[in-house]
Amino acid sequence: MKQVKAKIVSNEQVAPRYYKMRLADRYLADNLKPGQFIEVRCSDGSDPLLRRPFGPHRIFSAKGVFEMLYEVVGRATTALSNKKAGEELDIIGPLGNGFTMAKHAIIVGGGIGIAPLLALAEKMGGGKKSALQVVIGARTKEAILCEKDFKRLGAKVIVMTDDGSYGKKGFTTDALKTLLQTPNSQLLTIYACGPRQMMQAVAELSKEYHVKCQLLLEEYMACGVGVCLGCPVKVRKDLVDHEYKMVCKDGPVFDAERIVW
Repeated sequence: MKQVKAKIVSNEQVAPRYYKMRLADRYLADNLKPGQFIEVRCSDGSDPLLRRPFGPHRIFSAKGVFEMLYEVVGRATTALSNKKAGEELDIIGPLGNGFTMAKHAIIVGGGIGIAPLLALAEKMGGGKKSALQVVIGARTKEAILCEKDFKRLGAKVIVMTDDGSYGKKGFTTDALKTLLQTPNSQLLTIYACGPRQMMQAVAELSKEYHVKCQLLLEEYMACGVGVCLGCPVKVRKDLVDHEYKMVCKDGPVFDAERIVW
């Protein structure tokens, strides 16, 4: 972990409410892993006071750059969307623990939760080597992200929208259940990130079909190192007892079977 001043290479709107920012910093580009996150000071002043957590969307170690894909939802991300190329961001990272890689995987992303999963797919080598399957879900067509990026990796991509305006009508878990009903699905590993309700449903399906599953939890992580105790998650300590872990320090990636919903 290190505090750095990363230079903004570009900051472009890619969809309504969504922006992609490319940042240059050799230390972060060399050390960030899929599933980890960084804490970003989004403005130069004291409003907002606290940093915001973002997972790497893409990592280009050879070029010394990485990307964030984010949704504008409040003052912090609004300030971030107004940043220009050439400016610098005060960043702390890498933080947390990343994914454990598997050869055969299903990636499930809901809404902006798909953003950090592209870095994972690229680290795996894409669908050409890993027979990667990807389920992307959102409420409407306008909120679907990263479909072309995953297809460029050779992955089989299924798109689900709540209103049926694009892809298939339904939820990500509808498509996941169908994929898990295929032969040898027990050899797969599920990687998921998205709304809590979706994550719980994914965890329940992984248990039902006896498939390994890693969840990237999205919580408000103010300090990023477990000091503020602001992001507790209840997990199984053993077959009987439970305990609390900090999403920022002990996660944000957890085995699905450990989470107590």
